Amino acid sequence: MAVCCASKFHQIPDALWNRIEPLLPNYKRSGEGGRPRLSLRNVATGILYVLRTGCQWKAMPREFGSGSAIHAYFQDWVNRGVFQKLWRAALEEYDELKGIDWEWQSLDGAMNKSPLGGEKNREKPDGSRENRREAFGADRRSWGASRCRGGWCQCA
Repeated sequence: MAVCCASKFHQIPDALWNRIEPLLPNYKRSGEGGRPRLSLRNVATGILYVLRTGCQWKAMPREFGSGSAIHAYFQDWVNRGVFQKLWRAALEEYDELKGIDWEWQSLDGAMNKSPLGGEKNREKPDGSRENRREAFGADRRSWGASRCRGGWCQCA
């Protein structure tokens, strides 16, 4: 029941689909048979569903198609530059409607790559790698202690 409601919420409206469809690749039928291709509208809806919800590809509702098939389309569209075409078309449309001030630009600092080195802000390392042998609990036993009979001793 929740799958039905979630997928209806994420259906692409007809007006938006009419703008998206011309930018998608044309797939020809294979002369060798095999499974028929998925509806590109279902594929696009499935991709947008995963991108919006953050769910795994194989956890998406089955009504869009199999998660692995939708992911294969997604990878193909990335390689073909479909998302760049969609982004460019959206920018051009927004520029016509509202106008974009191309002179003013902003960059979010969270999108920048952090430097690999950086300054060291502490004098000593935390020592987590140095004290591995001291991490035995009171109920642990050590192997091969020469003082104990049978090779088993309680750690003190």
